[in-house]
Amino acid sequence: MPLLYDLGTRCYHLGIRLAAPFVPKAKQWVNGRKGTWERLASVSKKVTGCLWMHAASVGEFEQGLPVLEAIKKIHPDLPIVVTFFSPSGYEARKDHPIADHVEYLPPDGRANAERLYALIKPRIALFVKYEFWYHHLKTLHHHNVPLFLICGTFRTDQPFFKWYGSTHRALLSTFSHLFVQDEKSRSLLASLGKTNVTVAGDTRFDRVAEIAANDPALPIAKAWKGELPLLVCGSTWPADEELIVAAIGKNKLVVVPHELSEPHLKQIETRFPKPLVRWSELEDSPIQSITDILGKEKSGTLLVDRMGLLARLYAYADIVYIGGGFGDGIHSVLEAVAWGKPVIFGPNHRKFVEAEALVEAGAGFEVSSSTGLRTVLERLNGDPNELQNSSAIAKAYVQNNVGATAKITAFILPLLEAKQFNPS
Repeated sequence: MPLLYDLGTRCYHLGIRLAAPFVPKAKQWVNGRKGTWERLASVSKKVTGCLWMHAASVGEFEQGLPVLEAIKKIHPDLPIVVTFFSPSGYEARKDHPIADHVEYLPPDGRANAERLYALIKPRIALFVKYEFWYHHLKTLHHHNVPLFLICGTFRTDQPFFKWYGSTHRALLSTFSHLFVQDEKSRSLLASLGKTNVTVAGDTRFDRVAEIAANDPALPIAKAWKGELPLLVCGSTWPADEELIVAAIGKNKLVVVPHELSEPHLKQIETRFPKPLVRWSELEDSPIQSITDILGKEKSGTLLVDRMGLLARLYAYADIVYIGGGFGDGIHSVLEAVAWGKPVIFGPNHRKFVEAEALVEAGAGFEVSSSTGLRTVLERLNGDPNELQNSSAIAKAYVQNNVGATAKITAFILPLLEAKQFNPS
């Protein structure tokens, strides 16, 4: 089976390289990995004995970040290396101050895994959520590096639980301990005989609760909000935007598209309610200019063409629409509900336990059409009691689920207390 795995990964990497001249993301994946070994060699002495965390992209990094921060407080001199699989993750967090070095994960293969290990010789390794790379994990296990999966989630449709999943099942034995988000995941692992499992929850609850507690002000958003109900649409795709345009009533809008390409931004400018202004146009303008832009209408669209603002923008919403539900899956709802905001999203949310829980509790609303979205907006805007109740449920959901970071670090920190570190 490892031979089939190697063949599959090589075909995958070849496919990306062949697609690179025609597909921008594939090109970014290929070009980003150029110079990986040279960069790693240049920092090798500085990061030897590091804590190595690997994440697929930004979302997984944000799950791992609370753990890194908690460990760094206790061990400020411990070097940290972060690797990403996706270009979007690397580009967004390549300069993050928590890490001594941020890098692309070298393509999975025995030689690459051994070469990476030799350059950084991690003292401990954390893999976040879904990342299972055969040779990298096997190499860490071979060199007796304590290895942890954090914020793991397991489902019956994953290869671990299929007749053909022997290679994936073998990888579970490389982990010193697996921290999973829910009891269902623990039960599935138990069915495979895995008992080194703890239901710790999701560190994202700790992260979003911290952001909300800090309450960072955004004067532009505060001035835009005014008196009318504000609908913040986060990480939207064209399918979401088509729905929103057809359903929007008296709500004032803040739209934060997932893709900030100029053609996409111009498409939004053409279709969404006027007056419309870009966030970047207001950055150097007096806040009073917002009143001038809105005029007597007191409604319109604020198009956010800057990255890194979404989690804080949710603070100013009355209701939040989460994008992605008409594609591969919705984006994070937790950043919004941490502020006590009811969330609306499309039908493709079944893989997200928090979305299912919010729907059941009454703070999440699934829509599949513009008519459905309009109905939910009219209900929440027209009934202050229902809006208030949904908001309270949303905030309580986050507060009742914090604590995963403490559970994980309480297990890991004693391993870092050892005075001797002798990499093999």
